[in-house]
Amino acid sequence: MAQHLQREIEQLKKKILALGATVEGSVHKAVNSVQHRDTDLANAVIDGDAAIDQAEVDLEEDCLKTLALHQPVAIDLRFIVAVLKINSDLERIGDLAANISERTVFLVTRQQIVAPFDLFGIAEKAQEMVRHSLDSLVNLDAALARQVCRMDDEVDTLNREAFARVKEAIRVEPEKVDILIAYLSVSRYLERIADHATNIAEDVIYMIEGTIARHRS
Repeated sequence: MAQHLQREIEQLKKKILALGATVEGSVHKAVNSVQHRDTDLANAVIDGDAAIDQAEVDLEEDCLKTLALHQPVAIDLRFIVAVLKINSDLERIGDLAANISERTVFLVTRQQIVAPFDLFGIAEKAQEMVRHSLDSLVNLDAALARQVCRMDDEVDTLNREAFARVKEAIRVEPEKVDILIAYLSVSRYLERIADHATNIAEDVIYMIEGTIARHRS
């Protein structure tokens, strides 16, 4: 029974890492679609979201079956609980990548202007957080997971600056309000991606140490 449980846990690990790689790729493609005004790339992300949704459902079912059949305890139980939560966060990141891609499709139909804030600085930080959160999962690295949690404040600050700059830009050029709001939406989606990466990092800490890291300074 114990060996069977360990085999199933290895399968869960492979599936969550495969989903993580897919989602990370979607975020990368979504950001590139904005940067290069590439609707083909944007549509590929949008079309690929259904496969991410299905993978999330399949993995959740696998986790629940393993819990029901084996009634794991201690670190095995923490691992499965963490995978359930990380699975949900990855699905949400996939949704947000699709939302960014939808903004690309809109922006391509409008006059090309430069975002009045460091959009790709925010994108770089958010993508780094996703990458590091998944690396912390692969390597069971609590220190790296804590680094991801600390980075979230930086992204929040950049997003607040973006809001202030867009507000000022709308005041100066109100005829561009729809374009500016679209750019602000992308910033907000990236900030939410960073939040989900933080959730993943907190779940990795829980998995490794058995302590709940949420709501701690």
